[in-house]
Amino acid sequence: MGFGTKKDLLRPLYRQFYPIVRAASVVAAAFGLTHAAGAAAGQGGPPFGEQAEWAQRYDADPRLSVSRSNTPVLAVDTFAATGQAIETYRQIVANGGWVAVPAGQTLKLGVSGQAVVALRKRLAASGDLDPSAGASPVFDSYVDAAVKHFQARHGLLQTGVVSRETFVALNVPADVRLHQLEVNLVRLRSYSGNLGERFVMANIPAMAVETVENGIVVTHHAAGVGKIDRQSPVMMTKAIDINFNPYWTVPASIIRKDLIPRMQKDPNYLADHKIRIFDKDGQELQSGQINWNSLDAVNYKFRQDPGGDLNSLGVVRININNPYGVYMHDTPEKGIFGDDDRFVSSGCIRVQNVRDYVTWLLKDTPGWDREHIDDAIRSGERVDAKLAAPVPVYWVYVTAWATPEGLAEFREDIYQRDGFGPDTADASPAPLPQVQPLPEPRALSARSPALEPMNDDE
Repeated sequence: MGFGTKKDLLRPLYRQFYPIVRAASVVAAAFGLTHAAGAAAGQGGPPFGEQAEWAQRYDADPRLSVSRSNTPVLAVDTFAATGQAIETYRQIVANGGWVAVPAGQTLKLGVSGQAVVALRKRLAASGDLDPSAGASPVFDSYVDAAVKHFQARHGLLQTGVVSRETFVALNVPADVRLHQLEVNLVRLRSYSGNLGERFVMANIPAMAVETVENGIVVTHHAAGVGKIDRQSPVMMTKAIDINFNPYWTVPASIIRKDLIPRMQKDPNYLADHKIRIFDKDGQELQSGQINWNSLDAVNYKFRQDPGGDLNSLGVVRININNPYGVYMHDTPEKGIFGDDDRFVSSGCIRVQNVRDYVTWLLKDTPGWDREHIDDAIRSGERVDAKLAAPVPVYWVYVTAWATPEGLAEFREDIYQRDGFGPDTADASPAPLPQVQPLPEPRALSARSPALEPMNDDE
């Protein structure tokens, strides 16, 4: 028997390593390269650093990464891609959907068992794992790459570990995902008009903010949005000015719901958080002059001093016209941006890398380049900057969409507005402001001792 050709000798190696190469190429094609945004805008390089890239490893090659699409969620191309994804998911549903992955055991690299076989089938059904990777019961590098790809599509931290959040997303039935795409296609259509050459989109269920210019995403920011019982409203508005090192005046609703209970538990809370009390004549009072076992406190003004390490607004507040008293701002609690679940606020939206965000907002405002912005923040003094031209801002509720690269994205229907939950009042996709607060009480967060701003009385 002869030794065969070189091609015959290499074929076993090809079979072994093809799934890795295939998975990497699919991922690269699906997510695209991010720095086209800066080039398309006529700039020499990415103007806001590496903001738009998810630095994640695939298999054993640290040079590979998962990158975001630079196509805005509110774009005609996204609408068209979502329509194509609907056809794909209709076929998946017609073929029986996908199998559930047994929960209980944490699945990760090196684990073996029938749950891994089910995981492989599930990932292959949604296109996250190439079927040629086989049905081995071992959680290998192919499955690790596929899990990270799945996590990226569902807005989860790309750990490669199938923990609770990933199990939940994996076991959402295919027909539910199809319904999400169909509902959100109508939502996306409602934004098909001219949104402006420059605009901001805050997608509430995705907990994300995009800045868009000339049809390209310039910066992308993780965000903290309203809790289920203090929802961020859907609305169309404009950013008009920015406060650096802002004061924060505690609104009456938060005085009642949060401040009074905290002072009952800790009489030093106001002093520790640099919150001052003023009467109607502007005279400062001491906390001992207030009866904290009553609603007496709502008759006074509570104002928190500036300070990025303590002030609930951080170092920046972005004012947007709206009837709800909400706005966008920095936060001293930067740790929230590393969480999968960022439904943490009382309605306002907290923005990660807020200096990049306001640099983009102020780019056409004379005298407000990045250096000037940093100087204003560094001063510690209240400084205001009015935008040369208001920038359109869209707070939207989009739980499913697809990218032109062929990637179907899904997010949790946290406010139960897609039609599968107990509250389906907002199944309509129209971009109208809606706030549906649910009954209190709300547990105080042990991680975030500061009050959570909802609006400002000033």
